[in-house]
Amino acid sequence: MKQFAVIGLGRFGTSVAETLSRMGYDVLAVDVDAEKVNAVMDIVTHAVQVDALDEHALKSLGIRNFDVVIVAIGEDIQANILVTVMLKEMGVKTVVAKARTELHGRVLAKVGADKVVFPERDMGVRVARALVAANIVDQIELSPDYSLMELIAPREFVGKSIGEAAIRMKYGVTVLAIRRGEEIIISPGAHHTVEEGDILVVVGRNDRLRRLEQ
Repeated sequence: MKQFAVIGLGRFGTSVAETLSRMGYDVLAVDVDAEKVNAVMDIVTHAVQVDALDEHALKSLGIRNFDVVIVAIGEDIQANILVTVMLKEMGVKTVVAKARTELHGRVLAKVGADKVVFPERDMGVRVARALVAANIVDQIELSPDYSLMELIAPREFVGKSIGEAAIRMKYGVTVLAIRRGEEIIISPGAHHTVEEGDILVVVGRNDRLRRLEQ
């Protein structure tokens, strides 16, 4: 099982650490602020008060042995970049770094971050989409052209099988799963009937997904 370390326990870092921990993963949470460390002490596997800019202290935590390290330092952009550089120099396999702006993100990519995330921007995008299309539960961009979307089954699909609704033929998207309460139907066949309240997990081109939203 993968082991994760989260450096920086602001709202984003704390949310990531708590979510990974609840999913059953080993999580090391690191922050210079003792109060923030204490707040997650009972949730994550280990929580340590350390200045992430102290290279010796990071090494002493065995940080290079973690499969993924998330740099969630938010306010101090310089520290965010320097810690990312240090982690890659130490040999950390995968470094995920939080960026505040597009320029910041480009710098992180150039200094070696394996993945750059934009929590504020992405949340803004999700909120805007939810306001425009009330039936969208969530949307994840897989590339500039393709996305994975969760949406409440449109009324015209209810009572029909996936084959009868001709979702792939009419909209050019693929239904990967159906969430029905606590049940998840993986790779539903053409015979599966869509029920009211079902959440469809679909993947496809963004322009075709927009047609499905409408």
